[in-house]
Amino acid sequence: MTPATECQRRIDALRETLRTQGLDGAVLVHATDVFYLSGTRQNAALWVPAAGDAVLLVRKSLERARAESPLADVRPFPSSKELAAALGAPRRVGFTFDVAPGAVERFWARALGAELADVSAPLRVQRSVKSPWELERMRETAALLCGVFREVPSFLRAGMREVELAAEIEYRMRKAGNEGSPRLRGFNQEFFMGLALAAGSATAPSYFDGPVTGRGLSPSSPLGASVEPIPRDVPILLDYTAMKAGYVTDMTRIAVCGRLAPELARAFEVALAIQEEVVRGLVPGAIPSELWARAKALAEREGLGDRFMGPPGAQARFVGHGVGLELDELPVLAPGLDTPLVRGQVLAIEPKFVLPGLGAIGIENTWAVGEGGGERITELPDAVMAL
Repeated sequence: MTPATECQRRIDALRETLRTQGLDGAVLVHATDVFYLSGTRQNAALWVPAAGDAVLLVRKSLERARAESPLADVRPFPSSKELAAALGAPRRVGFTFDVAPGAVERFWARALGAELADVSAPLRVQRSVKSPWELERMRETAALLCGVFREVPSFLRAGMREVELAAEIEYRMRKAGNEGSPRLRGFNQEFFMGLALAAGSATAPSYFDGPVTGRGLSPSSPLGASVEPIPRDVPILLDYTAMKAGYVTDMTRIAVCGRLAPELARAFEVALAIQEEVVRGLVPGAIPSELWARAKALAEREGLGDRFMGPPGAQARFVGHGVGLELDELPVLAPGLDTPLVRGQVLAIEPKFVLPGLGAIGIENTWAVGEGGGERITELPDAVMAL
């Protein structure tokens, strides 16, 4: 359960945004935002006034919402005719335009008779900075993920299909308490628990905004493991998330049944060097676009620039992304993103290379921004798991 002190701290921080923007309050309707501020992920909307107590309006289940949320005012969702009066007839109201469907936005504008203003960006920035309580939840999630990865050598075998390897990992993660697939904020972005990919499947392009995506099982689900068998002497890329208490961690390791080709082994060492370079720079005040530029420059100096973060012609333009209650949080280490890093932000740093005809290789760990550089959350050795 989210402590009452956490919810109150978050609500108070949002109130500062409301006052700065001259808003009477904010209505939060996106499930992740409601959970972040209220401690429950029931079907509800949260009203946060610029002054006064927050009100959680619950469609289903009121019983669970009252049991799970530390907020004092948890009540049934009223009829649309009663909404404005229930919230004190506000005139200017904050709303998250980035995730709310247009129909939902129009419903609230009509029901309240109010002007809606976007508070998506400041709320996402606020959520990017984790409290000590949140960091501890993420360390617990990372321990679950690392524990399952340690078991991989016990069941990985050449000749098994990618989907069989994925099923073994996902079965063990679920038994260990993984809550399921991570939440994503990006429109039309979907992700399962993770990727278990080898050889040709690992180099296949697809829709997901990441360096390695996999072929998947059909055009309907073109992401992740395929039915291809895993050959010997090719890199097996294991890129998995775990979620516990709502918090996501993200990690990639490489395995191989046999030995890696020299080109792949060298690319892996370059990925480790890029990770080290970026992690040293995860300090308060660092500029995300500059960290991206340093990573890309190192890849280019090593002659791997056209294979960095994806196959040639289909490369992702980032080397790290925020994680927390969603997989695609702020900050992002990418060109054009110049807002300085803040202590307590958490990022997955994932330098990867795709070498057509050979496979995909790289590393990924979750780190917190700290005064002396990145503070590691995923405590598992980076070395290739060679069988």
